Amino acid sequence: MSTTLTSSRPVESRVRFAHQPGFWVIAAAFLTTMAFSTVPTPLYAIYQRRDGFPTYLITIIFAAYAVGVMVSLYLAGHVSDWLGRRRVALLAVLAEAVAAVIFLLWPDVPGLLLARFISGVGVGVLTATATAHLSELRKIARPTEDPSRSALISSMVNLGGLAFGPLVGGLLAQYVASPLERPYEIFLVLLLLSAVGIALVPETVERLEERPAYRPQRVALPAAAQSSAGSALFFASATGAFAAFSIFGLFTSLAPTFLAGVLHQPSRILAGVVTFAVFIAGAASQVVFVRMERRNQLRLGLAFMSVGLVGIAIGGLIPSLALFVIGGVIAGAGVGLVFRGAVATAASLADAGSRGEVLAALFLIAYAGLALPVLAIGLGIALLPAATALLIFSVLIFILVNAAVPRMLKH
Repeated sequence: MSTTLTSSRPVESRVRFAHQPGFWVIAAAFLTTMAFSTVPTPLYAIYQRRDGFPTYLITIIFAAYAVGVMVSLYLAGHVSDWLGRRRVALLAVLAEAVAAVIFLLWPDVPGLLLARFISGVGVGVLTATATAHLSELRKIARPTEDPSRSALISSMVNLGGLAFGPLVGGLLAQYVASPLERPYEIFLVLLLLSAVGIALVPETVERLEERPAYRPQRVALPAAAQSSAGSALFFASATGAFAAFSIFGLFTSLAPTFLAGVLHQPSRILAGVVTFAVFIAGAASQVVFVRMERRNQLRLGLAFMSVGLVGIAIGGLIPSLALFVIGGVIAGAGVGLVFRGAVATAASLADAGSRGEVLAALFLIAYAGLALPVLAIGLGIALLPAATALLIFSVLIFILVNAAVPRMLKH
């Protein structure tokens, strides 16, 4: 479904923001939502000590979030094309607020599962909607600007929010009373303020008088993938995205457990800082190497991910906090470059009419990478020493990325 940008004149008289400040309001709401999605990272160990549940249950709670993202991407990631960006973004942020309330009122495992699922649903909807809204607001406010700048800002906001969530959660858990309540109370206020801001941002899509019949997001391979070479290239890109997101999944779910158990570092601040550093490295690498040719970005990303995974594995075996953290940061930098290259490669295989469907397929596979390997390592910890499970995880992801990226480079 094609969309139509509105003119620079506000769509409704009650809209108070112009398109340029509206761009930053949406960016702030996007950042707040992504930060909220990772704020529980350093808190999982506190829940585990309080309730005494096994480590694999942490991975199940985390997987509920990834499933929520995947479900919403498939069912609702595209509905803002005809319902309007502002309305859908507002609903997504309010869903996050509902998740915050559930965290506060039902802090037992069933409540955590439900809150994480709802948070994933909101993130999946907002990721697609906010990315499109930011692009359109920027195009109206600065029509002569290179569109890639808006895309870079959107990516930075996305990864930056994911980075700041664990940092904020760790600081609050360490220094304030009620560490399982205060982070959600603060983010509930921020999310409600974000919702107010979104309500005052200009709409950029003309709502149709007659809405089309609802259908889930089409997930399709590009026409170019009908050939054996095209199919191999698409699945190489998808494998690279899967491997990249699996590293983010590890540091968003189980890194605090490894720090406290294998590395004997139970500090809540450290748990937040380590995850923050990994995500910031992913964002920073995209900025630092933005002018590098895509093939060279992929080569560098492959090198970073490979070296980083070796560091993570050895850091868990020795054990060495420095190696684990440095390996994670280097791997994070590689994730930023490999994932960006995977998206660009998959998009290049599709024409304009099918690009959204192709990227939907890629993102669904990527988010499967966020959940499935982490679930596997969580179950592995129940059967094997944690350091051994981490080694197996690192070896498998090392094999995947070293199989995928060279195949991408061949084309």
